[in-house]
Amino acid sequence: MESWKTLSRKTILNHSKYLTVEEHVVELPDGRIIPDWPWVVTPDFINVVAVTVEGQFLFFRQTKYSLEGVSVAAVGGFLEPDEDPFEGAQRELLEETGYAAPDWTFLGRYSVDGNRGAGNAHFYLAQNAQRVAEIDADDLEEQELLLLSRAEVEAALDAGEFKLLPWTAVVALALRQI
Repeated sequence: MESWKTLSRKTILNHSKYLTVEEHVVELPDGRIIPDWPWVVTPDFINVVAVTVEGQFLFFRQTKYSLEGVSVAAVGGFLEPDEDPFEGAQRELLEETGYAAPDWTFLGRYSVDGNRGAGNAHFYLAQNAQRVAEIDADDLEEQELLLLSRAEVEAALDAGEFKLLPWTAVVALALRQI
């Protein structure tokens, strides 16, 4: 199988560091040309499932603009420009929870939307986490830090309480590693 080829790209919206929309001219493997393929550029992000020394999972009860109601949420955030994903994961865990962990497992890098871009998700499992600082998050959302047992995490996963696909995916991948 052959990949599609990007022949040209044009920025049609440069909204902010969080969103650019491009229009690509794309050539398909069979030679057909698509002159107006939309492409969304957003920063890559990380999500972390953190487990404390005592075996409790660190999550949030949180609101999000795009979600109705409250969701259980993983630690996460956008990477800074040129930031290493692992360093971003460590930074976000410390900022959002006040915890640091010595044992990390990379769970993979995943495209958010295979046809439209929208950045990449970098997933991690952080184990043996301990509280080392006060929370220093600059998140816009209201959130409450939760300490959950594995059974509570599995029940929340089964009940659809992780309302964003990346959160559901990182939790499922982390549970398979533990």
